[in-house]
Amino acid sequence: MKKRLVTIIVIGMTTFLLTSCAQAANEKHITIAAAASLTDVMDEIIPLFEKEYNIEVDLTLASSGKLARQIEQGAPVDVFLSADTKWTTYLKERGLINDSSYYEFASNQIVVVGRPDHKAISHIDDLKQLPSDIEIAVGNPESVPAGTYTKEALETIQIWEQLKGSMVFGSDVRHVLTYVETGEVDYGMVYNSDAVISEKAEVKAEFDTNLHKPILYSGVTISESRTEDEARQFFSFLREEPKVRETLKDFGFTNTAGGM
Repeated sequence: MKKRLVTIIVIGMTTFLLTSCAQAANEKHITIAAAASLTDVMDEIIPLFEKEYNIEVDLTLASSGKLARQIEQGAPVDVFLSADTKWTTYLKERGLINDSSYYEFASNQIVVVGRPDHKAISHIDDLKQLPSDIEIAVGNPESVPAGTYTKEALETIQIWEQLKGSMVFGSDVRHVLTYVETGEVDYGMVYNSDAVISEKAEVKAEFDTNLHKPILYSGVTISESRTEDEARQFFSFLREEPKVRETLKDFGFTNTAGGM
């Protein structure tokens, strides 16, 4: 009787271990590195993707430049979603992406935001008349695409040098928005999509899109991806799922589509 009991326990444990191993083998996942300005979009669409494809997503959010450099240094990323084609090109030049995966999926616009009680600006030209003690938050142009576009636009209308001394640089576009929302600065230059989600900052002025190069969000799979099939499935979802287009629109993006 004792021998029979031991046999049953051994069989039961073996079955449990085999089942656990099978479940572990069947678990699929991908790591997505996405621009900080895509935070709310990702919060909406990733659960839909995970449910439909039974693939778990590990999401990292930061400025596009910071993410690209982390990928260059060997960060284990499968999919990169950038707010500036500059950074997908940066990785392409280093042989780190699958060229055929390149996909442009959205565009955006730079706006000036401030707290509701700040009324000094109603047009971009008003920036030229701001007092010298005004502080303006801008994404670091070296690594934050929103900052790069902002600098280009301000240089085009020849007031970058005038305003540079009033600027506080943020590590990503959401950092800039936080500066404005908390009252640490008077104004910030962010994407329209960031202004849409804010309850404490409002749009004061809009930049003409002709003042800088087009703001295009692009996605690629990384050549060293450990889960290439799952990454391709994510891109199919990004291209074909109507909810993705609806979510982008809801959060202030303009839909687009194109390849390299």
